[in-house]
Amino acid sequence: MRRRRLRVLTLPVMAAMLVLSAGPAAGQTIPTTPEPEPAEDGQPPFSEEGKPNGRVIAEASTALGVLRLLPEAMEADAVLPGEQPLPKQSVLEGGVGLSYAGADSESYLAHERAIAEASPLGLSVAGHTPQTPGSAVQTALPDNNKALSTGLKAPDNPLANVSALEGRAHARWSETSGPCVGDGTIADAGTTAASLSLVNIIPTMPDTNRATQAGGELGSALRELPGSLANLGGLLSGQGKPNSDGTGSLVSVDKALTTRSVVRLMDVEGTDGKDHKGVEAVSTLQGGRIDILKGTPLGLTVKVTSQPTLRVVSTGDAETSTVDYTAPVLAVERNGKVLFELDAANPTADIPVGLPKPSLKDIPGYEDVKNTPVVGDAAEKVDGSVTTLSEKAADHVLDIGVLRLSIAELDEKAQTVSEPFAGHQVSAVARLLDVRVLPTDRLRNLLPDSLASKLPSALAQVSLGEQSASAYAPEGGVDCSQPAAASPQPIANEPADSDPSGAPTKLAQTNAAYSAVPLFWSGTVMLLVGVVLVAALPNRRHREPAPVKPSPHSRGE
Repeated sequence: MRRRRLRVLTLPVMAAMLVLSAGPAAGQTIPTTPEPEPAEDGQPPFSEEGKPNGRVIAEASTALGVLRLLPEAMEADAVLPGEQPLPKQSVLEGGVGLSYAGADSESYLAHERAIAEASPLGLSVAGHTPQTPGSAVQTALPDNNKALSTGLKAPDNPLANVSALEGRAHARWSETSGPCVGDGTIADAGTTAASLSLVNIIPTMPDTNRATQAGGELGSALRELPGSLANLGGLLSGQGKPNSDGTGSLVSVDKALTTRSVVRLMDVEGTDGKDHKGVEAVSTLQGGRIDILKGTPLGLTVKVTSQPTLRVVSTGDAETSTVDYTAPVLAVERNGKVLFELDAANPTADIPVGLPKPSLKDIPGYEDVKNTPVVGDAAEKVDGSVTTLSEKAADHVLDIGVLRLSIAELDEKAQTVSEPFAGHQVSAVARLLDVRVLPTDRLRNLLPDSLASKLPSALAQVSLGEQSASAYAPEGGVDCSQPAAASPQPIANEPADSDPSGAPTKLAQTNAAYSAVPLFWSGTVMLLVGVVLVAALPNRRHREPAPVKPSPHSRGE
């Protein structure tokens, strides 16, 4: 039996959704829960209850933050036979503040028809996802009239710190109407947090000691560096756990953080001009101020001026099914000065990270520059202020990495399918902000061959506000009509002594047990008659027994 959905809403849920939407858009099938096979020969098949008319498959998921180490470095195997190959997975994926809402009318297990989950932490190692404790989960069937709200506590871990995390989950499903419940909301999950800090060390960086022993320009710069490459020369704290205030972390977010994932039915106008029911999956995120390298003079502040919303709707028809995405607008600042903006027209910006050469202090005006890394064109001075490097001074910096900031990255897919039911499926994935740590070609050339050959294309990736949504409805929309009551069919040559409900009034005598009952009562009656006859007869005179004559010879003779 495939892995259950309750272990599939932390971050690899996005990869699984991409699998559902991959491939050509004709004659495709959507993998669903396979029916269990009998374990022994001759065993009767598993029974299945009658399902309502409404058929729908949809899911939405949102994450406050996701960390990927060595992204797209591992091959992954498909879970179900016949699936399309999965995209390459990260060696390690960790998600914080996850909310998941899903509906699946085709699920063989009744409690997987509707699922709502708010989880503090999700983890995937080489594409395998262990179950994480401490989540708020509701499943249906049976239906839930009230939502479940609770505080969440993320397990201690070295890469993420989240405070005041709370979750809410509500899953609904009707035994008679299926997804057609209440106001149409099938599954609704959300999380809120006060602050979030991610990554205070990059364990995938090359070994500083071995790089220093190799000598050259890189060795000279590393000897003057106050920290290792793993903590970006002291820009990261490198402690066992990120600080709660965000200082010493690669990325941190304060103020109110909220995620919400919803799957619901909605009224849509069909191609015939009549109203039909479509299925909608919505992922929303609200974030506050985002800090990069907080606590250092070289840190950056990202302000979210427009919140993102991802909404997909499937009506069962390709012409009317839609994907709507409101891309965020981010302003990147340093010390109150706007450096650049990220929006749909300019979604990516690269900020180089370099190591100052000892010769940088020989340039007039840069004598008091510290040995800490240079971020962009800004270098830290001994007094804690920031100075801008000139073009001549920039030649005395070894660019070893790049901080790539990007937004949106909307990945939209659609397909018309025939199984498990004929309809149309749409899906999309987007992110509020991606922060990638990439090595440069110059670093590869400076490293010894033994280290350069092991250097990946990406060292780490932090995604804030990761959103995904998928919706799949049958042709003509979701059917919310009540199933017709089954009427008894007349049986040809039905005996007169049968009951109208179909149950016979007389049972067939199939063994000797049916004859044992009348024999028992017959024997009992005969015994009673005998007792009465004996009691009614007159008493006979008691005769004395004949005297016994003594033997003329003893026994011993």
